Amino acid sequence: MADKVKYTVDEFDHFINLPENDARRFELIDGDIVEKMPTFLHSFIVSVLMLAIGKYLEQNPIAWILPELRSQLPNDDENALIPDLSVVLKLEGRKVIRQHAPYMPEIAIEVQSPNQSEAALIAKAHAYVKHGAKVVWLVLIDKQAVLVLTATGQQLIPLDGMLSGGDVLPGFSIPVASLFPVE
Repeated sequence: MADKVKYTVDEFDHFINLPENDARRFELIDGDIVEKMPTFLHSFIVSVLMLAIGKYLEQNPIAWILPELRSQLPNDDENALIPDLSVVLKLEGRKVIRQHAPYMPEIAIEVQSPNQSEAALIAKAHAYVKHGAKVVWLVLIDKQAVLVLTATGQQLIPLDGMLSGGDVLPGFSIPVASLFPVE
């Protein structure tokens, strides 16, 4: 069996700039090119979180909430990670820049896509943490829950629970149920 081809960041950049990929969205995870394909529910959840965190940040301007921010560490040639949402603290030396972020967000938020396994999502979360994210929120659509991962462990917040901003967004919380519309 042949080994699966792994791509570098330069090869990834060439791939995403091909004309046939113009309207498509991809990211590079451990050398694998993965297409992002959000659904209506996926976009709804991202919007709810972005609005809630945005309101919090209006009162507490400690960070930016950014959709689809490409985070790529200078010494990592196998990853160009693009969380659905990123919370990036306004630390000294950080400013709005034209290119990708050369660091991981403090909070990386991923919403499960239709064909994305929970195991693949958790593996992606571990990549964020391994490369410097403090917290990863995985919105598990099938379970209607949020899995919160850190370097020291994980916690599943059920539908009737509250998702907290912890040390990164002190005082922020949102009911998990608000992420899932009543059908």
